[in-house]
Amino acid sequence: MKNSKHSLLLLLTSILLLGLSCKDKPVEKANEVDAPSKHPNIVVIYLDDLGYGDISSYGGTGLQTPNIDALATEGIKFTNGYASSATCTPSRYALLTGMYPWRNKDAKILPGTAPLLISTEQQTLPKMLKKQGYQTAIVGKWHLGLGSGIINWNQRVSPGPNEVGFEESYILAATQDRVPTVYIENGNVVGLDPKDPISVDYEHNFEGEPTAITNPEMVKMKWHHGHNNSIVNGIPRIGFMKGGDSAKWSDIDIADTFLEKAQTYVKEHKDKPFFLYYAMNQPHVPRTPNPRFVGKSGMGPRGDVILEADWCIGEFMKTLEEEGILDNTLVIFSSDNGPVLNDGYYDDAVEKLGNHDPNGGLRGGKYSLFEAGTRIPLITYWKGKIQPAESNAIVCQMDLLASLADLVGTKDNTTDSQDLMDVFLGKSKTGRDNLIIEATSRTALRSGDWLMIPPYKGVNYEEEVGIEVGSFPEFHLYNLKDDVTQQNNLATSNPKKLAEMIHEFETLKGKDYNLNVEAVKFE
Repeated sequence: MKNSKHSLLLLLTSILLLGLSCKDKPVEKANEVDAPSKHPNIVVIYLDDLGYGDISSYGGTGLQTPNIDALATEGIKFTNGYASSATCTPSRYALLTGMYPWRNKDAKILPGTAPLLISTEQQTLPKMLKKQGYQTAIVGKWHLGLGSGIINWNQRVSPGPNEVGFEESYILAATQDRVPTVYIENGNVVGLDPKDPISVDYEHNFEGEPTAITNPEMVKMKWHHGHNNSIVNGIPRIGFMKGGDSAKWSDIDIADTFLEKAQTYVKEHKDKPFFLYYAMNQPHVPRTPNPRFVGKSGMGPRGDVILEADWCIGEFMKTLEEEGILDNTLVIFSSDNGPVLNDGYYDDAVEKLGNHDPNGGLRGGKYSLFEAGTRIPLITYWKGKIQPAESNAIVCQMDLLASLADLVGTKDNTTDSQDLMDVFLGKSKTGRDNLIIEATSRTALRSGDWLMIPPYKGVNYEEEVGIEVGSFPEFHLYNLKDDVTQQNNLATSNPKKLAEMIHEFETLKGKDYNLNVEAVKFE
C-alpha cells in the first residue's frame, strides 16, 4: 500500500513539473506549417513575346537591358530554357498547372470572353504554395479565361484567378489588343460606372459602335491583320465592346500601373512569405510605351517597350532591396513564347529592326515548332543563395510547380511537372531528358540534343507574321548541339535516330499527334 501511495505521489509531482516547464511555451497548432518564416518569397516575372535574343545578356545586339542582365549575371542563365508552347495561353496554363497544355483541348489562344481554362479542382502553383503558408497574388496579364462562358462584366466575374489559388489579383482579362480594355481586381472591373455598363461580344458589333473598318479616321495605330474591331484610345482591337468608358485603361500607363501594384503588394506582405506572379505585357502588341520611353531604343515601339520593361524590373528589384527582403526572395524571369515583329499592327518593328535579332540566331518565332518558338530567356536569381552560372540543362517553366514544392518542403507528383529544384538553384546540371513542345496545337519532341518535328498539313512560312511555323509534309530531325540554327534536316540521313525519336514521342504523346490540328490563326 505504501508503495502504491509513493508511486501516485511521484506521478502527480511529474505532471506538475511538466506543466510548469510547458507554461511559457506556445501551443502548436495542428497541421501548422513548419517555420513558414524561413520560406523564401517567390516572384515569377513573366514577359510576353520576348525572344531569346531580345535582351543583351542573351546576345541581343540592338538593345541594352541592364536590369535583366543583372539577374542573368548574378543568377543562373539557362540556355536551354523552354516555355511549353509557342503561344501565350498554353504556356501560362503549363506554368500555373504543371500540366502539358496539349492534354487540355481548350488550351489555345483564347478570346476575352472564354470561360476559365483551369479547373477550380486541379492543382496549381499558387494553390500548392498557399497550402504551405504563402500569400499569393497575380499582377498583370491573365489570358486564361474567366467565368463560365457567359460573363456579366458589371458584376463580380467568377471563377477566375482568385478561385484557382490567388488570394489577390489585378489583371487584364486577356491581352492588351483584346476587349474588354479594363483592369479587373479580385473579379471586379476597376472604376466601373454602373450607369455605363460594359457589353462585350467577339462575334457581332453593337449597333452604332465605331470600328476600324467603319471609322478609319478614328484610328491612331494602323492595323495590319486581325485588329479591326472596336477602337479604344485610337487603337483598334480584337472583339467588340460597348460602354465602360470610366473603366477603360490608358494604354501608355499600363506598365506603370502594374509596377505600382506589384511594389505595393511587396510592401504590404513583406513580413510573411509571398508568391507574386508579375505577368508583364511587354513586348506584346499593341506596343504603347509611356512617353518617357518613346524613341529611346531607336527601334520603334517594340524596342521602346522592351526598355520600359527592363526599367520596371529594375524598379521592382529596388523595392525588394529597400524593403529588406531581397536576400530572401527567389526571382524567376522568363517569357511566355518567342518573338514576333508584325503581330497585327504597323509599328515599324520590322523597318527599324537594324542589326537586332530577336531570335538570337534561332529559327522560327512565335507560333513556331522551330526553336525560336519555345526556347526563351529563363533566369533564376536569389541573392546570396544562387551562385552566378550559365546552365545548358533542359528546363521548362512547367517544372516550376514540382520544383518549388520541393523548395518549400512538400511534394507534387500529380502533374507533368518535374522536380528540378537543384538545377534551378545551380546545384545540378542534369535537367529534363525530354520535353514535348507545342505550337498552335501541333507538337514536337526535344530529347537530349535532338529535336524531331512530325509532319503537319499547312504552309511553313506564314506571310502575315513573317515566321516559319514548322509545318511540313515530312519528318524533320535536327541535332541542336551541332546545328542550333536548324539548317540541316537529318531525317533522311539518320533513319535510326529518327525511328528512336518517333518511338519516344509516340510513347509520351500517343500516335494521334497529327489529327485534329487546327489552322493557325494570327490575331
